[in-house]
Amino acid sequence: MRITLSGLHKMMRDGEKITMLTAYDASFAALLDAAGLDTLLIGDSLGNVLQGHESTLPVSLRDMVYHTQCVARGAKRAFIIGDMPFGTFQVSPQEAFRNAAEIMAAGAQMVKIEGGRPMLETISFLTERGIPVCGHLGLTPQSVHQLGGYRVQGKAEDDAQRMLDDARILEEAGAGMIVLEAIPAALASQITAAAKVPTIGIGAGVDCHGQVLVLHDMLDVYPGKKAKFVKNYMKASAGSIQDAVALYVKEVRDGRFPGREHSF
Repeated sequence: MRITLSGLHKMMRDGEKITMLTAYDASFAALLDAAGLDTLLIGDSLGNVLQGHESTLPVSLRDMVYHTQCVARGAKRAFIIGDMPFGTFQVSPQEAFRNAAEIMAAGAQMVKIEGGRPMLETISFLTERGIPVCGHLGLTPQSVHQLGGYRVQGKAEDDAQRMLDDARILEEAGAGMIVLEAIPAALASQITAAAKVPTIGIGAGVDCHGQVLVLHDMLDVYPGKKAKFVKNYMKASAGSIQDAVALYVKEVRDGRFPGREHSF
């Protein structure tokens, strides 16, 4: 039976850690599903790890629809989230709905949208029309040029307060989950303590309700520079891909990942 958003919310309430990895094809989706991953994210990170781009910006809606279809065919249990790529949700709520509907029709159960306060109207518009939305705060890779690079966010007091406020209003707008990327662990802990929906951390400390990594990073396949928050599970498990994924799931569930060395 496939995991649902209400099931993930129950895990949060019961204090069970939520496990998530990115997936882009049917074979890996089936492997991750069998390993017990709760959630699979078809991330626009495919622009980096599959297509060889320097950022996620060139990824198209067609790319996301295709890879969502592939993952949906391979995974029978995990909850599936599809990224909304750059330029598909920023213009108007109506256009965002049309594009999100394509990703949902491809097999996603939720779409992920980067950004805080400016996305409130769009998130409300989508959720009121039956499309669940995962928010994304902190380091938002689609805004890499505006942010001046891949830098930790929320370090200054006013930036931290703005992120706390954004998390609250995203939730009020209808977001059913929020990814927190590359922010101080203490700030992520504050956001998580106040949240009524699951927070999923990536470089945001151990206190989030769940964790996510890019599959190609944690398997040490991607040749590019790895972020501080990435752990090489192929090296840690000294075994197969299945062993590496199983160790990741266990360490997230046990609260052993991320460690201090993977946090800010």
